[in-house]
Amino acid sequence: MRTLGCWSSWFWRGFSASLLALSQAATAAPQSAQVQAMLDALNRADAAVVGVQVTAIDGARTAETLGQERSGSGVVIGPDGLILTIGYLMLEADQIQIVTQDHKTLPARAVAYDLATGFGLIKPLLPLRGIKPVKLGSLKELELGEPVIVATGGDGGGVAITELVSKRAFSGNWEYHIEAALFTSPPIADHAGAPLFNRRGELVGIGSLLVLDATGEGEGLPGNMFVPVDLLKPILAELQKTGSSKPSRRPWLGLTSSDQGGHVQILRVNPDSPAQSAGLQPGDLVLAVDGTKVVTLDAFYKKLWEHAEPNAEIRLTVLQGADVKTISVHAVDRMTTLQKPAGI
Repeated sequence: MRTLGCWSSWFWRGFSASLLALSQAATAAPQSAQVQAMLDALNRADAAVVGVQVTAIDGARTAETLGQERSGSGVVIGPDGLILTIGYLMLEADQIQIVTQDHKTLPARAVAYDLATGFGLIKPLLPLRGIKPVKLGSLKELELGEPVIVATGGDGGGVAITELVSKRAFSGNWEYHIEAALFTSPPIADHAGAPLFNRRGELVGIGSLLVLDATGEGEGLPGNMFVPVDLLKPILAELQKTGSSKPSRRPWLGLTSSDQGGHVQILRVNPDSPAQSAGLQPGDLVLAVDGTKVVTLDAFYKKLWEHAEPNAEIRLTVLQGADVKTISVHAVDRMTTLQKPAGI
């Protein structure tokens, strides 16, 4: 097991005094029962971290952006070996394997992929011996500037201390929005599915992205975005039962967009997508959805998702070149465009 006694090798130079104090506590002889209890909790949490290796199905659409071979991390959250990871790792998976900290490789199956949050659930096909599930914490108990711990699994995995620099909503350019996300800095390179722990060893987030502006204030501070487990708690039972959540059944157009300068601009149109079929093009500006003006990604997405059914007909008012056009797009359920992993 990787112990906190060797974590000092993961610290970055010039980090905050609070992180330095925690590193000293982690590398020195325990000064109190409280410090020892903290280290024990963090070691137990780290012991639940595994590597996740995925091979996508031949011809997978997502291979273009995610690759055919994917690797990341996950963490055991259930007594039956249920593992939480980031869902994009397992999209269109043909084979899934987990790698334990004692270097055992076990086959696994997909349990759920949740489009709305981005979470993925997998379960090993063989029992996990001696691995206890982690406890779930909450972003509500985290303070800005607080040191938090990131763990990565698999061969070459390890642990690192970083700092929480922002808690805010996040809109992704791939038709994704969550009302709360955790942002940390300095960045961790192997962030995909990496669990984020508080100082009590409770799981508070799952690694999703590398970001260039972690504070959200234009400071250009690089970092990572983590999806908070607060979003998992109300849907966990549903995910295990059905493989997804109800909010994930929503209209999808197949666009990559940005929202700079007070407008939404289309950057990329996915091949064979509803957007391509409707004639939308990179460079188009989206002015309105169903007649309602939109100037930000979150407003754009929320207006799309007001439709109860994923296959809704949606009217986009766009500036295409010098012409303002109203284009009707027949949206689809994103999951119907992908080859599903066995088990979902």
